[in-house]
Amino acid sequence: MATDFAARLDAVVARIQAAERHFQRPPGSVELLAVSKTQPAAAIAAAAAAGQIRFGENYLQEACDKMTELAALDLEWHFIGPVQANKTRLIAERFAWAHSVDRLKIAERLNAQRPDDLPPLNVCLQVNISGEPSKHGLDASELPATACAVAKLPRLRLRGLMAIPAPATEFAAQREPLARLRRLWEELIAEGLTLDTLSMGMSDDLEAAIAEGSTLVRIGTAIFGPRT
Repeated sequence: MATDFAARLDAVVARIQAAERHFQRPPGSVELLAVSKTQPAAAIAAAAAAGQIRFGENYLQEACDKMTELAALDLEWHFIGPVQANKTRLIAERFAWAHSVDRLKIAERLNAQRPDDLPPLNVCLQVNISGEPSKHGLDASELPATACAVAKLPRLRLRGLMAIPAPATEFAAQREPLARLRRLWEELIAEGLTLDTLSMGMSDDLEAAIAEGSTLVRIGTAIFGPRT
């Protein structure tokens, strides 16, 4: 099993590196987050044995069970699912990152519930970049005020922005919403916020995301294989 994961990881990393070269990004400027939702702990352990340390989870209780089972491994856990008010305590207590913060109220709860013996929780604000009613995320018009407020919360560290654009098949169409997110990110930096993360890009739009400045891509099936 570890050999399979090593081969898949190598293929994904090669794809990231090829996109970095093609779009003149610095080598190693794009990190890989393995999306491990619905995967058993054994699969995560095998991926970890192949060298992957960052894992993204969508479902809180499932994630906490796997964290407990894999506690002996030095892994970095990212919460990437919708953050509901009744989930904030466990996210604040158990995760290193939360990518999907889309309300100031949620950020304030995470800040209040982050244990003092842990470093600040790394957070990204999720933007509904394609304006889809079915998607979570801030509207672009809400972003500047929310980002400035979140950046002041002492137990959080605002790292950047995250988005899940509407699916597109043509490369130019994939790039367009990702470019909008990058411009919003750049505007916040110009206003004085210290940001270093653009969490965007999945299996189907990885190259478009890297072309538009992604610093972290979220990949599931290409690492773990099709769900059975």
